[in-house]
Amino acid sequence: MMRSAMERGKWVFFQNCHLAPSWMPSLERLVENIDVDKVHRDFRLWLTSMPSPKFPVSILQNGSKMTVEPPRGIKANLLRSFTGFSDDFYASCKREEFKFLLFSLCLFHGVTLERRKFGALGFNIPYEFTTGDLRICISQLSMFLEEYEGVVPFKVLKYTAGHINYGGRVTDDWDRRCIMNILNDYYSPDVLSDEHKFSESGIYHQLPVTADHEHYLRYIRGLPINDTPEIFALHENANITFAQNETFSLLRGILKMQPRSSSGSGRSREEVMEEAGRSILEKVPQPISVSMVMEKHPVRYEESMNTVLIQEVIRYNKLLVTVRQTLNDLLKALKGLVVMSQALETMANSIYNNAVPDLWASKAYPSLKPLASWVTDLVARVQFIDKWIEHGIPPVFWISGFFFPQGFLTGTLQNYARSSSISIDVITFDFEVMKKTEAELTSRPSNGCFIRGLFLEGARWDYDKHELAESRPKELYTDMPIIWLKPTANREKPEKGIYECPVYKTLTRAGTLSTTGHSTNFVLPVEIPSNQPQRHWIKRGVALMCALNY
Repeated sequence: MMRSAMERGKWVFFQNCHLAPSWMPSLERLVENIDVDKVHRDFRLWLTSMPSPKFPVSILQNGSKMTVEPPRGIKANLLRSFTGFSDDFYASCKREEFKFLLFSLCLFHGVTLERRKFGALGFNIPYEFTTGDLRICISQLSMFLEEYEGVVPFKVLKYTAGHINYGGRVTDDWDRRCIMNILNDYYSPDVLSDEHKFSESGIYHQLPVTADHEHYLRYIRGLPINDTPEIFALHENANITFAQNETFSLLRGILKMQPRSSSGSGRSREEVMEEAGRSILEKVPQPISVSMVMEKHPVRYEESMNTVLIQEVIRYNKLLVTVRQTLNDLLKALKGLVVMSQALETMANSIYNNAVPDLWASKAYPSLKPLASWVTDLVARVQFIDKWIEHGIPPVFWISGFFFPQGFLTGTLQNYARSSSISIDVITFDFEVMKKTEAELTSRPSNGCFIRGLFLEGARWDYDKHELAESRPKELYTDMPIIWLKPTANREKPEKGIYECPVYKTLTRAGTLSTTGHSTNFVLPVEIPSNQPQRHWIKRGVALMCALNY
């Protein structure tokens, strides 16, 4: 097609190049071989692609580029959706509910798109919802309303929109739970009324059934430019999270463009790196002797925690050996005693920028902390393991101190299964939030374990009422009290009075999907007492974290 178009002066349009990554090198060669003198002057090559690392950079550099980005803000999103409609389109469906549900659906589309700006509070993974998803939902809405006379088939509409059209992009179970709960607010009998308000303040509300197209456009143009968190059912603090995310991404970009000649303090880059390297080397402890641990805490059938401890020691040792070895190599390379390899240079740059080097991160547990905090955290984690080895199994476990918390949880279930002679398949955790502090809990419980070290995001714990409560202004994260995990056989989940809260290792929440079907960042769901319905906290994005990013 390209060759014949070059000769005959035609236009060629290759769509969705990101879906053909294996063919991109061939395209690059074809473009490189275009001879300006021999090609017809009317020939044009058009390419479309989503952002993709596989798209050839040389084509980008030589071509004229246009980017199409979704509009920012609910007002702009609604305007974009409604500009394509007309009074004839509204009249195409005989049912008067069509207008109400159409506006409701377009608002839902805007809310799901804009929730992404709040990072993990909005959705664990920032999904690329498109106008195509909205269009197919609108045509289905019209079709189902025509088919089901006299009733509105909310169950069918929710399933097709939430599980198929939008849900088809959603890969995380907790995000699916979130999107279905949001959709419940927009596809429900309540929205079929002129009086219905989508937000507490009433800024976003339904228009009368008699409203024409011009009326809708006038109303949308009058909406605020900046969205308040209330339309997303988020707390006011979410705006702080959004502003921080934006600032950090800007600063990361600036940092990458920094000149690498010298530092401002009068010391050279090499001196700064060497000083940082030596200070880390002094702080990072020596690897722990595995044989000593196995002697003190041998593998026993009735105590799975000994096995968990040995596994943790082996994992931490791998990391400690890597950190010490690479730091020693770097210090030698900076003095010119060994060759500075590419890997060491990348590591040196990371240390200079106070970031955890990839060489270490690949051997380490998930963490978003900057290098200085990461080293302090690593030292604290190894001290927790040392204390365990020295004084025996602790009464309260610091869950954030585990390299692999899932192993510890399985060990707890296994202990109960073996002591009670019950199959481990039927055992799950029951939860109790403790009123006692760590100092008061001096011995292990007869069944299960106490855990500490979790942080709440999106809500706080009310110590007086002993339940979840709204966050205070400007408090993004709060400490969670000690939780007692009680293994119970054939347990039924309570229907009311709790919020099923996911626990994650880091604030990103997203991880890669593991063989268990869960994200590698996900630890377990915890049931927390609450007087609000579950959906309130689901839309708030409330979750527990093992570690913060500072």
